Amino acid sequence: MSLFISACGSQNTGKKTEEKSVDAPARIIKHAMGSTTITGTPQRIVVLTNQGTESLLELGIKPVAAVKSWIGEPWFDHIKDKMTGVQVIGNETQPNLELIASLKPDLILGTKVRQEKVYPQLSSIAPTVFTENLGDSMLENFKLYAQALNKESEGAAALENYNQAIQQTKAALGDKTKLRISLARFQPGKVRVYYKNNFAGVILDQIGFARPEAQNKNDFSADVAMEQITVLDGDVFFYFTSDREGETGATKTTDEWLKSPLGQNLNVVKKQRAFNVNEPIWNTSGGIIAAKLLIEDIKVRFDKLSL
Repeated sequence: MSLFISACGSQNTGKKTEEKSVDAPARIIKHAMGSTTITGTPQRIVVLTNQGTESLLELGIKPVAAVKSWIGEPWFDHIKDKMTGVQVIGNETQPNLELIASLKPDLILGTKVRQEKVYPQLSSIAPTVFTENLGDSMLENFKLYAQALNKESEGAAALENYNQAIQQTKAALGDKTKLRISLARFQPGKVRVYYKNNFAGVILDQIGFARPEAQNKNDFSADVAMEQITVLDGDVFFYFTSDREGETGATKTTDEWLKSPLGQNLNVVKKQRAFNVNEPIWNTSGGIIAAKLLIEDIKVRFDKLSL
């Protein structure tokens, strides 16, 4: 299959470059895997991350194909109305290379942390640009993709809009940002505290929220045991439950922890400030559309809270 893709990709890439060189200069895009030459404005884009899908949609671009959303059939609820007709090409960890080649893309967008091993095959199909990772790098990744797409001015406008939403929310909340925000994820049989260097953690930090001392770390996350449950405490607790379609294991874990004697003794539980939030928005999507929805969610919830 690799030989097929390599041969097919070489033909496609050469043809595309020749067609576009007439009216558009070549651009060299530096990225996590080196540098890639792109001619003109790509039209047929394949995207290999959930985060990247939202970058395209925010820029007004519908991809030819995209990896399946982690939750949804096949797309997250908050983007599914914009993804009609988009081809599913596997998931982030197992994209279908043969199908990608058959679609004759003129740009592939992915990430080193998920697809490093198949970068050579992908780049033989079409010019390929990779981010270093996901999670806390949403804004940097958005800029890189906008550059690759020849949409830098549109990208700058979108980021300005996002920054305005951050600043307006920060101003509206005022002293409420002094409330210490706790953040965690419940999975079947597992609980993970989220620190500052993750998607939601970065946004909370941008708004200016305080974090409990136990969570005020420049790390991504850590698994915790029941006897460590106090690290989940704070003034407000946002948590997401990782149930997938038809599953309830994460909800069961949530109940076991928060309804236990130790859980009932948490400050956030006593004051009824423990909130189950939408996991795709707060965690799994990781894109700019979800980020704006997360900011709006925070505004709505804090309008109802007092210091």
